[in-house]
Order: sequence, then structure tokens, then C-alpha cells
Amino acid sequence: MPQMTANDALTSALIEEMRRDSRVIMFGEGVATKRKDLLEEFGPARVRNTPLAEGIIAGTAAGAAATGLRPVIDLLFAPFLCYAMDEIVNSAGKLRYLSGGQFAFPMVVLAATGAGWGVGSQHNHNIEAWFAHSPGLKVVMPSTPADFKGLLKAAIRDDNPVLFFTDLALGFTQGEVSDEVVPLGKAAVRRSGSDVTLISYAKTVHGCLQAAEQLAARGINAEVVDLRTLKPLDEETVLASARRTGRVVVVHEASRMCGIGAEVAAIVAEQAFRDLRAPVLRLTGPDAPAPASFPLEQAFVPQPDRIVTAVEDLLGTLDAREAELVRA
Repeated sequence: MPQMTANDALTSALIEEMRRDSRVIMFGEGVATKRKDLLEEFGPARVRNTPLAEGIIAGTAAGAAATGLRPVIDLLFAPFLCYAMDEIVNSAGKLRYLSGGQFAFPMVVLAATGAGWGVGSQHNHNIEAWFAHSPGLKVVMPSTPADFKGLLKAAIRDDNPVLFFTDLALGFTQGEVSDEVVPLGKAAVRRSGSDVTLISYAKTVHGCLQAAEQLAARGINAEVVDLRTLKPLDEETVLASARRTGRVVVVHEASRMCGIGAEVAAIVAEQAFRDLRAPVLRLTGPDAPAPASFPLEQAFVPQPDRIVTAVEDLLGTLDAREAELVRA
């Protein structure tokens, strides 16, 4: 399989889906400028720049989807979705239900998120949980180039609106990529283990894998589950792993309050309580705006050493003072 970056994997998915289905169109902020290869092959009728008007872009996409097209829109940075909440949440997410199933709204909303580029808090805000909470929407947040491509292909083919969040720090990561369509709603077990389950998505999956390597050197066998799709959530894979290891740590960059980790923890506590040997632990970013400083951004994100310490706390291998610092 060829090696490519996550950004190139997204472009590859777009090209293949636009060749496969003439109803797929792409528009948004700077898309014809950033993706000139798409513009050259498919022309301005199917690939076009728009004004910086997120509500208009999303509303146009919802209308285009209702008429039978399959639009992919790029709103650049995730916080800009605030300007399109009504069009995405109150229109695209609900109109299929309100129409009694007479209309479908197959649209994909691309937005970049996460630390790693020092773009400041008004451009860096992990808001994926907002949309997971909204009826009628699906939410995707991949961690590998293969999933950037495979999940985007699945999202374009889906008959519902899909929020596709791309973690900025992963854009230039390299990996093997195939033409496989990765189904929405199916998590991936990135590493098998028996002592503890680390559940994550996007860039923090890689932090969990690094932590698992460090834990292995200490005789602790950690399993790593990559959610990939936040809605629909693959409860089956999550619960199977939790029951197998009896200990769960959920890790994500978004803030703790009402985050995806809270939902995962609740599911595990409700449905796998008898199999747990310790409380479910969440490691998240702080409830604060993201800093623009690159070193502070890195402190903002749960790092491997913090994950290792949290696992050791669950296993009871820390002293009382260290354990208190973890919980704080």
C-alpha cells in the first residue's frame, strides 16, 4: 500500500469519490485555492471558493443535499462552526426527521481542530462533543492517514450530515493508505492488552500507544482502543475491552466537562460495572481556552507520561501523594 500524509489521504478520498459519483461537489473557504488538483480535474462547477460566511456555506450545502447533490464543505477551523450552528444543527440535522424521511441530507462538514500549530484559542477549540449531542448528525475524528481517507469516503456516501474533524497535528503524519472504505461507527483496537484499556481518538491515540510502550517496559499490558467515529459510538468494542481488562482510562484533548470521555465512562459504568476492578478515569485537556504558545499547547494535551502515571494509579502502584496529584 502507498505511503501518504493524512492531508494527502483526504485529497485522495475526495478525488476518488468525485470520480465515482458526479453528485459529489466541494466548496468552502479556499478549497479551490488549496486543492488545485481538484479544480483542474472537476472544474469550477464542482469545486469552488466561497466568501468567509460559514452560515451561508452550511445552509447552501443543506439545500444542495436536499436536491440530490452530495456536498463536501470546508469551514477551516472548528470554532468557525459557531457561525453555522443553526444551518448544521437545526436544519441539516433535523430536516430529514421533519420531512418524514422524504429528504436526505448527505453532506460532509470538514473542520480542523486541536493543538500543534499555535493558532490561538479562537482557532483551536475541540468542540466535537457539541455535535455528538445533536440529533441527526454523525461525528468522525480519525487518527491515521488510512482512516482519514477511508472514513471520509464512508462519510461522503452516508445519507446523513457528517462532521469530519481533522486534527491539525496529524496533517503531515505518514502512513500506509489503501482504497478501503472504513465504516462509520466501528472502533479499532490499535494494541491488544489485558491489564488496562486506554480509549481515545485523534492525536491522543498516538499518546496512548506511546504510553502503552512505556507501560510494557514496566510489565503492564495496555490495550488501546481508537474510537474513530464519535457518533455513532462503537459501544460493543468499548465494552468488550473494558470487560476484558477491568480497568479503563479515557483520554482526549477536549475539556473534561461533558466531553466524549464522560459518555464513554458512563456507558462503561452502566453496562460493565461488575467487570471493573477500578473506577473509570478520564484524562482530558483543561477547562480553559487553548494557548497560542506551542510549548503551552503541548502541556494542554494529555501526554504519554501523564497517561502512564494514571494507569499506575489505577493499578495501585503509586504512593498516596502521587495518586493525589493524578486525580487533581
